[in-house]
Amino acid sequence: MAAVRVRQHVNPLSQRYQQPLALPDWSTVFADPTRPLWLDIGCGRGYFVEQMAQLERDAPTATRCGNFLGVEIREPLVEQANHRRDALHLTNLHYLFYNANVGLRALLDSLPLGTLQTVSIQFPDPWFKKRHQKRRVVQPELVADLAATLPPGGEVFLQSDIEAVAQEMYDRFLAHPAFVRQGPLWLPDNPLPVMTERERSTLARGAPVYRVLLKRQPD
Repeated sequence: MAAVRVRQHVNPLSQRYQQPLALPDWSTVFADPTRPLWLDIGCGRGYFVEQMAQLERDAPTATRCGNFLGVEIREPLVEQANHRRDALHLTNLHYLFYNANVGLRALLDSLPLGTLQTVSIQFPDPWFKKRHQKRRVVQPELVADLAATLPPGGEVFLQSDIEAVAQEMYDRFLAHPAFVRQGPLWLPDNPLPVMTERERSTLARGAPVYRVLLKRQPD
């Protein structure tokens, strides 16, 4: 399948994206839907979770999860990513066209109980203009929804190449009593076995990446 040209910025608050979409039957999506799940919010073209799913298949102890779900608001990217998944015969990977700003709680409630273990939000759209910052993906409602679903010990990994964006994400998670930071702020190295394309390109030009790992603590 040829590369898809899509808009770089999609307004999650536009009327077009306000209705939560139909959710799949997870037993038809994953070969074993009961395995621990990694959710990547705003997965873009999906290469990060694709590589994580491949790594889990080849070295099961390397990723801490068994199934991988990428959520993305740009539908053409989701279609292309699922086409690649099928070509690779990855039965532990799925991509979902979905607006996390609107329907995240419905998505989380649909997952097999207790499976969500790790959430990553990496290099989200910064929406630099002040009047647009309400479009940023990490809002207090998203944090509360994740707190209600992640079990104690579940992890959230955040990173951005924009310090103000990373700081805002971190502050919003830390403002919720369910989350505590693991390690320093900011992590000097990526603790994950796979880097996103944006992270590689940022490091290649000598720019910093701001990373933080949080854990869901017991109530």
